[in-house]
Amino acid sequence: MTAFFDRPRGAKLAYSLRSGSTPTIVFLPGYASDMQGAKALALDAWAAEHGQAMLRFDYAGCGESEGRFEDGTLTSWRDDALALVDGLTQGPILLVGSSMGGWIGLLVAEARPERVAAFVGIAAAPDFTDWGFTQDEKMALLSKGRLERPSDYGAPLVTTRALWQSGEALRMLHREIAVDCPVRLLHGQRDSDVPWHHSPHLAGKLRSADVQTILVKDGDHRLSRPQDLDLLIATVASLIG
Repeated sequence: MTAFFDRPRGAKLAYSLRSGSTPTIVFLPGYASDMQGAKALALDAWAAEHGQAMLRFDYAGCGESEGRFEDGTLTSWRDDALALVDGLTQGPILLVGSSMGGWIGLLVAEARPERVAAFVGIAAAPDFTDWGFTQDEKMALLSKGRLERPSDYGAPLVTTRALWQSGEALRMLHREIAVDCPVRLLHGQRDSDVPWHHSPHLAGKLRSADVQTILVKDGDHRLSRPQDLDLLIATVASLIG
């Protein structure tokens, strides 16, 4: 059942919180995605079956949350995640971030190191505002304030100057990433959105010594086939132990 978290100085955020054992699984959706995706729902069903606590939510301007999508930035969506983690959960958490949600999850892990028991990235895409745009696209963003690009998943994806600039300010891959918990990075080698070699590169930047990169040779960006979902669930279950 969807509930709403009332931020004092922001949009009401849609969320679904399942009570149960800790660590609480926290699912962080990708760009222009929401908490009703196949991966989030598969994890939620597994959590229900095993009595595990889980939090799913929509960033402001996405899904059922209030706000305009084009007003969102990496900074504001990171702050949405932190507000919900701080306001709705207690004790250890296990972050699961898909694509852009992987970047936001890493930012949350650095901001709340004492809370994060483990991190799972699914085609995690830190710094995509840097490597994910051509120089011409970056110049168009700066001059016009927004950029529309076709998407395989529906309507064209809009990127704003504010989102791009916030992403550039929050880049992580030029430094050691201060995450010390166990990390698992899942990535399909047929991913046309986030090339798979980004995950091994990310693994090398993480401070944690307990990092594994799991490549799915015939997997795409979504990793939402039944066998992909089984892999995700098995990975999360192994970290909960």
